Amino acid sequence: MQLYNKLSAKERAQLIEEAGQERLTLSFYQYAQIGNPQLFRDHLFLAWHPMEALGRIYVANEGINAQMSIPANRFEEFKNFLDQINFLENVRLNIAREQDNKSFLKLKVKVRKKIVADGLDDASFDVTNKGVHVDAATFNDLIEQEDTVLVDMRNHYESEIGHFKNAVTPDVDTFRDSLDIIEEDLKDHKEDKKLVMYCTGGIRCEKASAYFKHKGFKQVYQLEGGIIEYARQVEEKKLENKFKGKNFVFDHRRGERISNEIIANCHQCGKPCDTHVNCANEACHLLFIQCEECASAMENCCSLECAEIAALPYEEQKALRSGKGNSNKIFKKGRSEKLKFKL
Repeated sequence: MQLYNKLSAKERAQLIEEAGQERLTLSFYQYAQIGNPQLFRDHLFLAWHPMEALGRIYVANEGINAQMSIPANRFEEFKNFLDQINFLENVRLNIAREQDNKSFLKLKVKVRKKIVADGLDDASFDVTNKGVHVDAATFNDLIEQEDTVLVDMRNHYESEIGHFKNAVTPDVDTFRDSLDIIEEDLKDHKEDKKLVMYCTGGIRCEKASAYFKHKGFKQVYQLEGGIIEYARQVEEKKLENKFKGKNFVFDHRRGERISNEIIANCHQCGKPCDTHVNCANEACHLLFIQCEECASAMENCCSLECAEIAALPYEEQKALRSGKGNSNKIFKKGRSEKLKFKL
């Protein structure tokens, strides 16, 4: 019985190429009470592995958060499986606008304390007591009203390449950082302002809307399905697109274009650019924005120092990393003194 991924990303990429079949990138989430997350996690892996489903899935007592890639010809099989799970029946599946057969190369189903890390330890906070969900048309109307405050619930590196016009975009590294900042900034408007929030696919807004209701905000709204669903409805219903730039996504694509505007800059030369990359030096792995010219000049690295390390034989690079005690903190997002044009 296989309960964990055994193939490397390189091996999986080769299998995908050999199969020659189209795949779908999609995401979904659901807050629910899961009594035994580990058992549920194993159930999901055992079902999805034979389907050749790939992705990053988090399971916790509070629900599930999934970003996945599945063979297009097995979509109905995948959906039927979800519909057989009580709290996932007819769950909204956000289909990516821009498809890439290699958006995910491993199936990782992990048990976490929470599906969205919030840093909260408040037993009286009910995550299911959420705000009002609004569709794209209603959202467009709401954000034009004078008594509305529109807040981007994503992190700085996400909003940097794309956001709605007139949105408040907190300069934060994590979702948990934004909660207290927003409450403090809007503490005098808990009753007289409409608090309207959006994020990538809706999961962070859903928790945030419940949190701000818990903190006393009277008029709380969230964009249903996030930017992904908004873009779909705008196209389908011929609505005005009020989103500028790219929507950051958490797979190998790193972004989906929603409008033609480029609102960000290359972090190395300053020219208009909204392409996120990771530094080729594995010991750095910095996420930053880099244009094609700088990528060529800097060997896909964030600095000359990293370029020198990345040029070394793999074993030498590995030896340099050995014993450094690096944690996930090395995978910082777009914050480095090496980046001259980080705005």
